[in-house]
Amino acid sequence: MSELQGIERHQVELVLFDLDGTLIDSKVDIANSVNFTLRDLDLPQRSLAEIFSFVGDGVKRLLQLSVGETNVTQYEEALRIFREYYLAHCLDFTEFYPRIQEILSHPSERTFAIVTNKTREYTVRIIEGLGATQHFSEIECPRDSSELKPDPGMLLRVLEQLAVPVDRTLMVGDSTNDVRAAQAIGMKSCAVGFGYGNPAKVKPLQPDFYCESPDDLFALLVGPSA
Repeated sequence: MSELQGIERHQVELVLFDLDGTLIDSKVDIANSVNFTLRDLDLPQRSLAEIFSFVGDGVKRLLQLSVGETNVTQYEEALRIFREYYLAHCLDFTEFYPRIQEILSHPSERTFAIVTNKTREYTVRIIEGLGATQHFSEIECPRDSSELKPDPGMLLRVLEQLAVPVDRTLMVGDSTNDVRAAQAIGMKSCAVGFGYGNPAKVKPLQPDFYCESPDDLFALLVGPSA
């Protein structure tokens, strides 16, 4: 992994960000929505840590694991309950991690995009609610389950839409899914240690950069003296 000395624009023109656990801290709203769903179905509550061990592969997988993979009869109802509740409460406690707004608003010729396994309706609601839509040239969410990271399909779609070469692009995320998706197409990757990913699983993948804190990410993308 390279030292955090700041990336020049000639090295990286486009930065792709994961959302949950990378740009935003959304764990309380997601956990509350999952537990509301479980209560409504008369199922046992889950702990915060348990719920976030389920996050990363999309809302359907989150609810399958939360409800119980053998509980097929209640799964569709769980999706309905969760969707309605989370759409109404996805901004109760969700906020950007420290320094993220400074990174996004810092004067730069770089282009930013979001590439997330989160459903589009939730992603757009959150980004609009946080007043950050103007910072992102593209917001890519899976069109079907086959596009979930670590599949690199969404990353490739952004590259095509924005006409930026893969060797001038950096994927930033907290999970193995983000690093693997980038590595699958020869894209630079930066893993962050302040999100929901497991560093013990992420670090052995040897991302190009590793940012333990939001301050580290700021130093990498903006510069240590900015």
